[in-house]
Amino acid sequence: MWDANRLRIATDAAGVALWSWNVDTDAISMDERAHDLWGVPSGPVTFTDLSANIHPEDLDRVRAAFASTREVLGAYEVEFRILCGKEVRWVSARGRGDDQGIVGRIMFGVFLDVTERKMAEEAREMIAGEMGHRVKNLFSIASALAMISERSTETSKEMSEDLRLRLSALNRAHDLVRPMAGDPEKAAHLADLLALLLAPYAGDGAGGDRVLVTVPELIVGEASATALALVVHELATNSIKYGALSTATGTLDVSCVADDREAVITWRERGGPEVIPPKGNDGYGSRLVTGAVSGQLGGSIDFEWLSEGVIIVLRIRKAQLGT
Repeated sequence: MWDANRLRIATDAAGVALWSWNVDTDAISMDERAHDLWGVPSGPVTFTDLSANIHPEDLDRVRAAFASTREVLGAYEVEFRILCGKEVRWVSARGRGDDQGIVGRIMFGVFLDVTERKMAEEAREMIAGEMGHRVKNLFSIASALAMISERSTETSKEMSEDLRLRLSALNRAHDLVRPMAGDPEKAAHLADLLALLLAPYAGDGAGGDRVLVTVPELIVGEASATALALVVHELATNSIKYGALSTATGTLDVSCVADDREAVITWRERGGPEVIPPKGNDGYGSRLVTGAVSGQLGGSIDFEWLSEGVIIVLRIRKAQLGT
């Protein structure tokens, strides 16, 4: 029943490529499917010939595995990458060691193209790594916002409400940028993001006349939105405690200019108590802001401590802002 023709039909259906190896001459014979998989012309080849197509990062590992196949007890499998022009394929080479199934001086095995499976595995690993990174970031953000809330409130109830408002604003900010990858037309604009983040600090929940945001049409990505949110929360907290937003008549003006290289955001406070420049080492808040701007936003931040109101200038790489 299982003649050569039917076996070939079965192997074709399974996508199996066949090879044989003469252990004395090192000659490797492959069927047509195997030659197509490796991208080599028909005819006998040697491991040295095939090595030219093995990915350089995998070559030493595959060479060692090939040299030890006859000593392996039972079945073995080696997975590695091969190069076919600019295309990278994953191959699974399978056989039996310890000279099991050897006929004369020839051993037999199969090649399987496992590219799709390996790509799926890499995608899952990438997603898992990204999820882990995002979870760590969320914990860092929550911790930073909790510290900001702690410094800007006096009772646990006030802190709870303050933190809830900050997290709610941050969540809505992420809602703005989340569709960006799938639909660039719905990407977040800097003006919307700043207005949303500053709403909890304006007193009436809508911004009113105390907070004015004037910025050009700039797109903000998810990672930058998170960093920018931390900076805005910290600057607004300081304004509520010591600056313009600590008085009923104080105002905050946030503006921005941009060129091809960078966006310059200016935070200008007026109408608050007389500004006293800080002395001594930077506190946690200053380190938080500086770290977020220089690290995640690839920019810089400068403070001008004018008596009538502080002016803060954030310089952000324009390319970084959209990530």
